Amino acid sequence: MLMDAFHFLRPWWLLALPPLWGLAWWLARRGGGDGDWARLIDPDLLPVLRLDAQAGLKDWSPWPWLALAWTLAVLALAGPAWERDAAPAWRAHDAWVVVLDLSPSMAATDLSPNRVSRARYAIDDLLAAARDARVGLVVFGDEAFTVAPITDDVATVRALLPPLAPDILPSRGDNLAPALDQAGRLLDRAGRRAGRVVVLSDGFSDAAAAFDAARALRDQGATVDVVGIGSATGAPVAEPHGNFALDRNGEPRLARLDTDRLKQLASGGGGEYFDLAGLSGLIATLQARPGPARDATAAAGIAVDHWRDAGVWLLPVLLLLAAFLARRGWL
Repeated sequence: MLMDAFHFLRPWWLLALPPLWGLAWWLARRGGGDGDWARLIDPDLLPVLRLDAQAGLKDWSPWPWLALAWTLAVLALAGPAWERDAAPAWRAHDAWVVVLDLSPSMAATDLSPNRVSRARYAIDDLLAAARDARVGLVVFGDEAFTVAPITDDVATVRALLPPLAPDILPSRGDNLAPALDQAGRLLDRAGRRAGRVVVLSDGFSDAAAAFDAARALRDQGATVDVVGIGSATGAPVAEPHGNFALDRNGEPRLARLDTDRLKQLASGGGGEYFDLAGLSGLIATLQARPGPARDATAAAGIAVDHWRDAGVWLLPVLLLLAAFLARRGWL
C-alpha cells in the first residue's frame, strides 16, 4: 500500500521545521499590529494616520503563507518517496591474474611457516580486496599451469589455494616467462588486455625471457606488479629425498630473495615492486586503478532498486507561493 511504502529519503531535514515555524510565529508577532509606530504615536491617533494601502494589507498577513512555503521547501529537501525504480547493475571489466611461484625455493622456511604459505596468505588478502574485479590464477615452476581462468567467482579461486605447494608440480624448475605468457592469454580471452598481473615470487632463472614477457604484457596494455616472497638472508633448499641442496663447496645452498631481479621485472612490466610488509600498498594501487567506465557492461540478471524522490513535485507549488509572497510591501 502507498502509506506502507511512504517514507522520507533524507528525514533529518524534518528537524528544520520546528525552528522555522517558531521563526514565522515570531515574525508574525513582531510585524503584526502597528509595529514600532505604536510606541511613538498615541493609539487613538494612529488609525487616522495609517495609509489606506497599509490598512488593506493588514487583513492579508504573509506570515502563514511564509510558514507554508518553508514547510514545502523542507518536505522537498527531505525527499518524500513511495515508488521504486529498477535500474540495471553495471560491472566493470577489471581483471587480475595472480601468478604464484611454486619452484622448490618457495618451500624455504626463512618466512614462517614457509614462503609458499605466506604467498598464499597474501593472495587471500588480494582476493578479499578484489571487489568487482575478476581474478585468474596461474602457477609456475619448470612449466606454467592455469589453476583458475579469469572469473568473478572469487570464492572458488580462494578454495583452490590451500593445496598449492612446490611438491605438486611434475618437474622442478623456476621459469617465469611461460607463466607471464599464460597470463597474457587469459587476459586476452577475457577481453581485458589492459588488466593487472601480480607475480608472487622469490626469484626466477629465465631472466631474459621473463623480462621480454613482462614488456610484451606492458605493450598490450597490461601492468605487471611484483610481490617479493622471502628474505635477503635466505634459507636452505630441500631436495625431493629430504636432504638440503649443496653448493660447489659442499655447503647447504641458500635460496635468497632476488630483490634486484624482481624490481627489474616490475619496472619492465610498467608496475611496482612490493614486499610482504607493503602488501596494503599494492591493494590500494589495484583498487585505485579501475577499468574505464565505458568498458562496463550490465550484470546479467542483476538489477538495483532505488526509491524515486517525489520532492520535485512540490517545487511548482513552492514557486507559486514565492511569487505570491513577492508582493511589494509585504515583507
